[in-house]
Amino acid sequence: MAYTTIDDPTAYFQCKLFTGNASSNAITFDGNTNMQPDFVWVKSRSQAYGHMLYNSVSGVGKYLSAESNAAENANAPDTLTAFGSNGFTLDDQDNANYTNGGTGVAWNWKESADAGFDIVTYTGNQTARTISHNLGAVPKMMIVKTRSTTGNWGVYHVGLGTANKRLELDSSAAADTGTSVWNDTDPTSSVFSVGNNDRITNGNGMTYVAYLFAEKQGYSKFGSYTGNGNADGTFVYTGFKPAWFMMKNTASGNNWHMMDNKRDSDNVVEQLLKANASDAENTTSGKMDFLSNGVKIRSTSTGANGSGATYIYMAFAENPFVTSTGVPATAR
Repeated sequence: MAYTTIDDPTAYFQCKLFTGNASSNAITFDGNTNMQPDFVWVKSRSQAYGHMLYNSVSGVGKYLSAESNAAENANAPDTLTAFGSNGFTLDDQDNANYTNGGTGVAWNWKESADAGFDIVTYTGNQTARTISHNLGAVPKMMIVKTRSTTGNWGVYHVGLGTANKRLELDSSAAADTGTSVWNDTDPTSSVFSVGNNDRITNGNGMTYVAYLFAEKQGYSKFGSYTGNGNADGTFVYTGFKPAWFMMKNTASGNNWHMMDNKRDSDNVVEQLLKANASDAENTTSGKMDFLSNGVKIRSTSTGANGSGATYIYMAFAENPFVTSTGVPATAR
């Protein structure tokens, strides 16, 4: 049996719940105490406020919204004010979204080739080309957004089967086919390709951020599954007990579903947020169990388990199924 190289996933990914206080709020993680985040994705649970995505390359006070095609808000000094050594700080403007006990969640990643995560910024030239990255492994998923102007979020995913397909993080649309976004070229262990698309990946003079993810055994997984339309749904093997799971039906009209182990500490996992919508948390669809080695879908909704439908997913671990020393994960 092959074991993980990451025994403590909280050294690279952590989910954190918090309550707003309408003033400066230093938020400390619950897991590994040396997890300085480079990518912080914040969402209100109790209110229909938009997603706020921050990264350490762009810097503090700047964010993009997952559900929107808007340019980067680059003049937001009262939002995320610090990437801490073991958390982050939100200031009063951001916390105003969580007043009167309003609740929020933050998903947090540390940039590291060891964990298969790289943040790349670049300027487009509207000419097909390659862009270097530092993963040292082939990305299985890439999320790209223009920072300087409006433009949809482009998503490359290995589960789509070909580099001439893309999804959009800010949309419920079906996977689109065309060569202008990824130049019909799969990424390699050193570069990814962009075509001449003028908004999503390579507009002339436009600035972009790209989040690149490679698979790491026992820590992250990117793949696809087929729904069966039954409450005794599909089992998806990840090789670890999940901390976070996001999936999308690749057909039209289906939202990006986001689940995690903090908002639901026991099975069934049902507290749903949508990457492409500002909706407050709800339990209307997307039910699943987090198991020691994957997820078991418990929903009959087309958003999570339509009969014969194809779904792509990305997942990160709470615990590896088996550690490097042979210690197995326990079920919930």
